[in-house]
Amino acid sequence: MSSYLDFDKPAESYAVMGNPVSHSKSPRIHEEFARQTGKRLVYTAIQVDPGGFAQAVGNFQSNGGKGLNITVPFKREAWELVDDRSARAEIAGSVNTIQFRPDGRLYGDNTDGAGLVRDLKHNHGYRLTGKRILVVGGGGAVRGIIDTLLGEDPAELYIANRTVDKAMALADAFARRGPVSGGGYNDLDGMRFDLVINGTSLSMQNRLPSLPETILAAGGWCYDMMYGDKPTVFVQWGLECGAQQSLDGLGMLVEQAAESFHLWHGVMPDTAPVIRMLRKPN
Repeated sequence: MSSYLDFDKPAESYAVMGNPVSHSKSPRIHEEFARQTGKRLVYTAIQVDPGGFAQAVGNFQSNGGKGLNITVPFKREAWELVDDRSARAEIAGSVNTIQFRPDGRLYGDNTDGAGLVRDLKHNHGYRLTGKRILVVGGGGAVRGIIDTLLGEDPAELYIANRTVDKAMALADAFARRGPVSGGGYNDLDGMRFDLVINGTSLSMQNRLPSLPETILAAGGWCYDMMYGDKPTVFVQWGLECGAQQSLDGLGMLVEQAAESFHLWHGVMPDTAPVIRMLRKPN
């Protein structure tokens, strides 16, 4: 670790921007990554008012900032703002990570899909290949994970949303990437899936999407992209429906942060101890 230490350099500045953002665990996560790898950085949470995103990014860059994480509701705006995008950000239509390059250009990436897949595969040993996957929701969070999930070669990926046209439009957008289709909640009767991913924000309101209780195949798993200090209502629902595993999105949060950290610093931190730390009761 000592080879990374260089106390002659000033600490580099990073932040997460969103609204709301005071609850964000990102500062603590990146502080732990920095401690692991010997990087000197300051990582803060910045709340941005609607309409003020571009100015906030410009101010941060002018003050010497090196990189940003972007959360709700600015991921699409970030996609439009950056000068260059990774392939996965391009197709996702949203950016959750910005790197300020030495020439002043803004490079945008989307690490959400990689974070989700890494959590499932590496932290929980789940094999996505050949599985029937249901993704619930039609917003930016869902758009950010579809391509990465399709890259794992599932047998089927179905997008279900309250607004049917939105689900079908999303499926059409990714149709060339793999076996994806879309429809409404009412279309799910009689269907069975090996993995059900909740990409809505309903858990934050202690509400559930309108899914049939018979949606899970034998041995099926549930995954809520939301997380909390206690199991979310969707995680509880999954267990009640007989899920073999029902997980929240804390691991995804840490894994997508690790992808951002790697982009900025060129080193991949160890996520397992950070996840364990965040799981401990306060």
